[in-house]
Amino acid sequence: MASRRLTSSRRQFVAMASGGALTLALTAAMTSSSRAWASPRFPSNPFTLGVASGDPRPDGVVLWTRLAPEPTSLDGMGGMPDSVVPVNWQVAEDSLFRRVVRAGGAEATPHLGHSIHVEVSGLRPDREYWYRFRTGDYVSSTGRTRTAPAIDAVLSSLSFAFASCQNVPEGHFTALRHMSRDDLDFVVHLGDYIYEGGAQGSIGRGHLPAREVFSLADYRVRFGQYKLDSDLQAAHAAFPWIVTLDDHDVENNWAGSHSQPDSEPDQDPEVFLQRRAAAFQAFYENQPLRLASRPEGPDMQLYRRLSFGQLAQLSMVDTRQYRDVLVTDPDDRHDPQRTMLGPEQEQWLLDGLGRSDATWNVVGNQVFMMQADHTDGPEERWGLDPWDGYAAARQRLFDGVRDRGVENFVILTGDAHRSVAADLKIDFNDSSSATIGSEFLGTSISSGRDGQPTDGLGEIWLRENPHMKFHNSQRGYVRCEVSPETWRTDYRIVPYVSQPGAPLETAARVHLEAGVPGIQQVDQ
Repeated sequence: MASRRLTSSRRQFVAMASGGALTLALTAAMTSSSRAWASPRFPSNPFTLGVASGDPRPDGVVLWTRLAPEPTSLDGMGGMPDSVVPVNWQVAEDSLFRRVVRAGGAEATPHLGHSIHVEVSGLRPDREYWYRFRTGDYVSSTGRTRTAPAIDAVLSSLSFAFASCQNVPEGHFTALRHMSRDDLDFVVHLGDYIYEGGAQGSIGRGHLPAREVFSLADYRVRFGQYKLDSDLQAAHAAFPWIVTLDDHDVENNWAGSHSQPDSEPDQDPEVFLQRRAAAFQAFYENQPLRLASRPEGPDMQLYRRLSFGQLAQLSMVDTRQYRDVLVTDPDDRHDPQRTMLGPEQEQWLLDGLGRSDATWNVVGNQVFMMQADHTDGPEERWGLDPWDGYAAARQRLFDGVRDRGVENFVILTGDAHRSVAADLKIDFNDSSSATIGSEFLGTSISSGRDGQPTDGLGEIWLRENPHMKFHNSQRGYVRCEVSPETWRTDYRIVPYVSQPGAPLETAARVHLEAGVPGIQQVDQ
């Protein structure tokens, strides 16, 4: 993992704080001392938000929970007092906890929203474990997790899912319930875990608070609402998750230290950095992340690398925090000085890909990399928030992948609320150009409401972008089955999310072959 550093946004944040410009509740919370609650007694269950695990390594995982008997209490305290609360945890080899192999204590503190992040080590690689927490007279639900295989392990297969974009007012998280029943080693979540707006929708799942969120208290309430969802809790409890954030976890289309171009009232950089710091703090409090990802003001280390034996290396990137501001003139997307990842992260990614000994070199990425012409005919139109708005940065990355001889290069992507399987080309405008890898764009869990098998934009994409091999605009998640010889991606969809209980279907099955760049077959 790259070393932590004082980024420009952090320097800006610190400078404003020293000048007395910041009044975040976060600042006071991080410096206050709270009394310890030696013998906690709760009027109701403090484990309302369930449990989770994440970032699996060969010898351990992160275990998470957050104490919140009243998770949507508007003060953001979750119904907890301003006290440090002792919490005990256990890890066992069986679901009945007859063979406990690790146990210990932790402190749930007010300045972290009474969340717990236990980095358990000393476990055996590629093993299933069960875990739980206890405080006072209450015991949490039981979670199941799995450690990563040993670094040098030769695996016959690996199964995982990825998902993104879950919006409470727009639909039920039925796809996550189906995911929880799947046979998976881990889950990758690519962002938009929450939505920041105040939408109420029409299905009785309106946002809390009923307005756009800006403060730490607001973001905590919003996370409390989302994490109360039983389908989301089930998926977290079933597998370790590897998470990152995207724009709506803070604000729509934010870019680096810049608010979205047309936003009010937070166009002011000072105000936006306050908001970003609050959003990052709440994100960390509610996710199974390691201490290395704990935010420092408006900065949070999220790009990191995980290995799964000799079969796969997963590089999680952050396409929000270090990017340049969105262009307003489409010609500027070719500016070679512009960056999506920032120089340090871009070099980290290419160096890691170049050194990899894994069969499959996978990148968890928020916004799609493939070129996507949005209009019919000779005229071309691009989205400027995805990598199309950073075309020179994309070319630099693709050239680096080619020059380093990276094989079996696969991108996993969310954000767009539609499913696409595509080849990645050195030159998308040249049909004879070399293919350097494949991208699997996954649809949303609920954002975009029910969806349909195809829509007008999807039809245009398939006509105008021959590197795209499949499209669907329904909701769901993506399942990947990987072996040393093949990669199979199943696009798993639900026909509706406006009501609970939708069945699960497979819209398409896409096949890759190790050593042969590009998509080999699509079964629909």
